[in-house]
Amino acid sequence: MTNHTRLGKSDLLVNPIGLGANAVGGHNLYPNLDEEAGKDVVRTAIAHGMNFIDTAFIYGPKRSEELIGEVLKETGKRDEVVIATKGAHKFTEQGEVVFDNSPDFLRASVEGSLQRLQTDYIDLYYIHFPDEHTPKDEAVGELKKLKDEGKIRAIGVSNFSLEQLQTANKDGYVDVLQSEYNLFKRGAEQDLLPYTAQHNISFIPYFPLASGLLAGKYDVNTTFDDLRARDPLFTGEAFTHNLQKVEMLRPIAQAKGVEIAHLVLAWYLTRDSIDAIIPGAKRADQVLDNLKTLDIQLTPQEIEQISHIFV
Repeated sequence: MTNHTRLGKSDLLVNPIGLGANAVGGHNLYPNLDEEAGKDVVRTAIAHGMNFIDTAFIYGPKRSEELIGEVLKETGKRDEVVIATKGAHKFTEQGEVVFDNSPDFLRASVEGSLQRLQTDYIDLYYIHFPDEHTPKDEAVGELKKLKDEGKIRAIGVSNFSLEQLQTANKDGYVDVLQSEYNLFKRGAEQDLLPYTAQHNISFIPYFPLASGLLAGKYDVNTTFDDLRARDPLFTGEAFTHNLQKVEMLRPIAQAKGVEIAHLVLAWYLTRDSIDAIIPGAKRADQVLDNLKTLDIQLTPQEIEQISHIFV
C-alpha cells in the first residue's frame, strides 16, 4: 500500500504520484492522439494504485472527461479513484474562448463534468483560470455550496496569483492550488508556496517535467511540432543552455540507478506543501515508469545540489 497523502484540509487521500490526463483525449493539445491508448493509460493507473487522476473540461474539449468516465464505469472502481477536473473556459457564440468564474457558470460546469465523467460527485473541482470580473471569494463560495450538496468533495483553484488566492481563500475554503512550477520556473517559491504552506493548502505543480525537458531524453537535435515549438524553454540558445543543466542531473540519477525524470519528481515532493504531482502519460508504460519515483530517497545534500543547479 502506497503511503497516501492528504490534499489540503480535505478528506482526500491520494498517491503522491498522480496522472495528468491532458493527453487522454486532449486532441486540441496534442496531434494524433490514440483514444484507446489514452483509456489504457487510465486503466493502468487505476490498476496500479495511482488513484489521483487530473483532467479538465478544456482537454478535448470534453473528450478527456468522457474517456475517463468510460473507464471508471468499465472498471467499477469509481470509489477507489480521486478525480480532479476543472472549469472556467466558455465558448462564445463567435467561437471564442473566454474565462468565466461566475457562480452560475461554475455550477453549470460542474453539472456538465458530472455527466461526462458518469459520476454523481467530483472529488476535487478547480476553477481552471481566473476571470477578470468575478470576486474570487464569490466564485469559491459557489463551489462551497456544491460541496455542501455533495457534488464536489474539495475545492481547488488554478493559475491564480497570490492576491487572487488570498481573496479566494478568505473563508478558508480552498484545499488545493494548481500552478506552474518546475526546476526551470521557480517563481512560486517567492509567494505562492509560502502562502500554501502557511494555510494548509496543497500545491500541485503542473508541467512538472517542463513538457519533457526535465526528463533528460532530448538533445540539441530534437525538434517539436506541438505546444513546445513556441515555448521559450525549447528555442534557440535557451534550449541548449537548459539541456546542459539537465545533464548535470545525470550523475546523481545514475548513482541512484534511476532516470532523471524520477529524480526531478522526487525533488518536488521534498518541497513544503507539494503533496502530490501529476506527470502526464501518453502510454501505459509511462504510467508505470512515473510510479518509480516513489522508491527514491534524496539526502539533504542531494536536495540542495539539485536546487543549486537550477538557481
